[in-house]
Amino acid sequence: MTLQVTKVGRLNSDQVNSVLRSAMLAPSTHNTQPWLFRCTRTGIELHADPRRILPVTDPDGRELILSCGAALFTLRTAIHALGFHPATTLLPSRADPDLLAVVRPLAERTPDPEAARLADAIPRRRTNRRPFRSVAVPRSMLATLRHATELEHAWMPSLDAEQCRVLLDLTARAHRDQLADPAFHAELGRWTGLGASTRDGVPAYATEGAPTDESWLLEEFGATHTGTRPDPLVVVIGSLTDGRLDRLQAGQALQRVLLTATGAGVDASFISPPILVRAARAELRRLLGCGVWPQVLLRVGYGSPLPWTPRRPLEDVLLETLVSA
Repeated sequence: MTLQVTKVGRLNSDQVNSVLRSAMLAPSTHNTQPWLFRCTRTGIELHADPRRILPVTDPDGRELILSCGAALFTLRTAIHALGFHPATTLLPSRADPDLLAVVRPLAERTPDPEAARLADAIPRRRTNRRPFRSVAVPRSMLATLRHATELEHAWMPSLDAEQCRVLLDLTARAHRDQLADPAFHAELGRWTGLGASTRDGVPAYATEGAPTDESWLLEEFGATHTGTRPDPLVVVIGSLTDGRLDRLQAGQALQRVLLTATGAGVDASFISPPILVRAARAELRRLLGCGVWPQVLLRVGYGSPLPWTPRRPLEDVLLETLVSA
């Protein structure tokens, strides 16, 4: 029997199912999918799922909040593209810190063309873990992605050539620190390289064709650049402070950036070590020199087609809710 969530606000049952399934396509660290939803008669609640925190990789839950922020932006965009206003309240309850947002689908409106373009990119977006093709990304793309970031109250500071050179060394050192930690290896193994039947985590087929170590990544964005291969565009998404609200907004900015890139035919993936290793992240913040807290580091370029990564069934991410069957 197919689960059907009842109407929420101005959305009918089919529309509620559609926007929830869109939200579930957001990216998350190791594809942990750390979000839960509760549907009421007036709104859709987004909750963090603390059971899916990565205690070694993400001990303070920063990545979990970023991932939920990406799901929130996807939910907002899907509602907007249907022709309704997604009135959104962030962190609505001090008594319930896991309740991150409530989205209320209100009055009908003419769908915004930009929202429609972003919504069209939702099912096409992939995290491309493979090396990119030797095609330069137009420099105008940086301004486009920066504008997308700022629309969600986050920031994309500039990286000059010297900062990129230091970033390469920082990435290599942070990656060595990760490799030296047996607990990191164990946690990574629990969530990656999984069988095709998994409904979460990163299955082996999603990384097929990607080299098994990180040396190619350093080479690709400049460590052994010879002048014959264009470097991918490397961008930082950051926030002025580093609280839960900042991280939630940065996650929304991340997904707007990723969908904007996808709509332009450009791929992206995460450069994780300088963000996930605490000391490296502090060093990256000093390197940026503008007071911004780095939340996400991305490489942007042109990649080859990729298969889906799996998603959990809708019923697995629904809290107590109004349903019909």
